[in-house]
Parts: sequence; structure tokens; C-alpha cells
Amino acid sequence: MDAKRGLLLVSPTAAYVILLLAAPLMTILAFSFWTQDFLAIDTTFTLDNYREAFADPIYRTLMARSLWISGAVTLVTVILAFPIAYFVSFHVPPERKALWIFLITIPFWTSYLLRVFLWKVILGFNGVLNSGLQSIGLIDEPLTFILYNSNAVVITLAHAFAPFTILPIYVALEKIDRSLLEASQDLGESKFSTFFRVTLPLAMPGVIAATLIVFIPTIGDYVTPRLVGGPNGLMIANMIQTQFLKLNNAPLGATLSVLAMCCVTAISLIFLFLNRRYLRTQ
Repeated sequence: MDAKRGLLLVSPTAAYVILLLAAPLMTILAFSFWTQDFLAIDTTFTLDNYREAFADPIYRTLMARSLWISGAVTLVTVILAFPIAYFVSFHVPPERKALWIFLITIPFWTSYLLRVFLWKVILGFNGVLNSGLQSIGLIDEPLTFILYNSNAVVITLAHAFAPFTILPIYVALEKIDRSLLEASQDLGESKFSTFFRVTLPLAMPGVIAATLIVFIPTIGDYVTPRLVGGPNGLMIANMIQTQFLKLNNAPLGATLSVLAMCCVTAISLIFLFLNRRYLRTQ
């Protein structure tokens, strides 16, 4: 009876997941083994799409660039977010923490597209950053390496995903029992060693969550690379969009999507494995 009641309770959620997650993924996987001639889909099984994806250097270049940009964005956001989350958790009075969290979430109030355009204005050849640096005499001519390349994509995505990294790390830090830190220092550990041997390992669930929350979606972002990346900042998602919407080659676009998902899954599993080994040594 209890088993039937449990199945009844989870069945709506299971159906929702199957319809909106599993079914689209299986459809994309099936498309990757088909071919398309303009609007006609040939459902004959073939591996030609995967052969083309591995043989053409442009796809390998875009995939490598996407992984590098996603990794750089993840690293930058986590490194910058941890001190902010630590400060709010350990040094802000309890009655003011809600205000700080409120301020951190303010970027969510504005459109993602608007924020990307604002960074385009800031990083532009005659933008706010270059104009400011020239006015104070730090540079003689505008910097050209901060827009329409992978650097601009990393900067823009790091800002866009900053709240996604701060919040899970903050939640993990809030759950740490402060008496453990006091006990560590009572046993002769310095604040520095206490942080690396007690605080950081206990905060790793938040760090892991922040890392995955940023790394997984950034590799599929195509708006930011299109607007601020230029030719040298385009990612694999831009090629997938082109295959689906402009070249009428949905099977090849599906193949690139499957390969991107496989790369993200493999890297995420390796990261989780290395993190588990790190925690075991603490």
C-alpha cells in the first residue's frame, strides 16, 4: 500500500521529467544518427555526422575553445565569489545578512541581454573602460584585447553568473558549526590552517554546486559570444545554432550537441572524483 502511494506521489514529477527532459534528449540523440536534405529528414541510421564532427578541425577548435572559456569563467567566478560569500557569512551581522543577499541578487532584476549589451558598452573601443584609462593617463590608445574575443566572453559571463556562485557557497558556509573552528584554533591551528583544513573542506559542497551551476550552462551559451566575442570568441553553441537555423542541418547540430554534453559530463565526473579524493586526504 505504501509503495503504491509513493508511486502515485512521484508519478506526476516523473512524467514531467520524462516529457520535458528525457524525451527531448532522446530526440536529439536520435537526430544525431540521421541525415537531412533541406527539409527532408532521412531516418536511416548513419555515423556520418560523428565522422564529420571529428574530422572537421573547425568543430574541434570550437569545442576546445568552449571548454576553455567555460573553465575560465568557472574558475574566475568561484575564486571571486568565495571571499564575498565568506565575508557575508562570517563578518556581516546576522540582522544584515538578508540585506546583503538582497543586494547580491539585484543583477537578476535586469534582462540578461541588457547586461551583455552594457558590457559591450563598457569594453568597447571608445567605451567606459578605455575612455577612463585614457583620461587618467594609464594608456595612450584604447585596449583592443578586451572586446570581440574570448576575453570579453569570459568577463561578461563571469559577471552574469556571479550570483549563481555566491549563493550556494554562502549556504554551505552558513551550515558550518562555528564551534569546530574554535576547537581547531584551541588545538593550536592558526586561522590560515583552520581555513584550509576545516572551513574549506566543509564548504566544498557549495563550491561543487557553484562550479557545476556555472560550468554546465556556460558551454551552451550562444548569446554572449555572438554579441561580445567576435570571430575569435564564438563557441560550439553558435555553430549548433547555425546548423539548426541557417544551414538546415539539424542532425549535425544534434551531433555537436551530443558531443558537447558528453564532454561536459566527462569533465564534471572527473571534477567530482578529484574533489572526493581531496576530501579524503583532509
